[in-house]
Amino acid sequence: MTPDPADSGVDPKLLELLVCPLTKSRLEYDAERQELISRAARLAYPIRDGIPIMLPEEARPIG
Repeated sequence: MTPDPADSGVDPKLLELLVCPLTKSRLEYDAERQELISRAARLAYPIRDGIPIMLPEEARPIG
């Protein structure tokens, strides 16, 4: 079963509109870690209390 972004408290329509602030590329939703993943920037932006934190300095580097 695919996780539903609505379960995070984030509006799914908002997630469709959000892009990486550095690369302007599409983001992938990771329900397990509550993050938005930018493969192009190799960053994971956290979702805290249903709010995506789209600041590069708050993002976690990914491999």
